[in-house]
Amino acid sequence: MLGPANLALKFLLEVAALAAFAFWGASTGEMPLSLALAISTPVVAAIAWGVFAAPKSKRRLPLPSRVRFEVIFFVAAVLALLSAGAPGLAVAMAVLVILNTTLLTVLGQWQH
Repeated sequence: MLGPANLALKFLLEVAALAAFAFWGASTGEMPLSLALAISTPVVAAIAWGVFAAPKSKRRLPLPSRVRFEVIFFVAAVLALLSAGAPGLAVAMAVLVILNTTLLTVLGQWQH
C-alpha cells in the first residue's frame, strides 16, 4: 500500500511544482511580465519534465541523470515558493519532497 501511495505523492508533487512556478511568475514584476511568467514558466517546466523525466518519454534520462534532474526540478519549485513570499508552503513542499525521494529510494521506485 505504501508503494502506490508514494507514487501518487510524487505525481501530486509534480503538479504542485508546476503550481509553484506559476505562483512565482504571477508574483514577479508588473503586468504584463507577471502574466507572461505565470504562464510560460510552468509550461517550460512541464515540457522539460515530459521530455526528460516522464516514464513514456523517448528521451527519458538515464536513472542517475534523471534523479539529479528531478531533485533540481523540485528544489527550483521550493526556491520559487520562497522567492514568491510563501515560506510555509516552501517548507511543506521541501519536507514532502525529502520524504518522497527517500521512499522512492528505499522502495526501489525510481524506475516508475
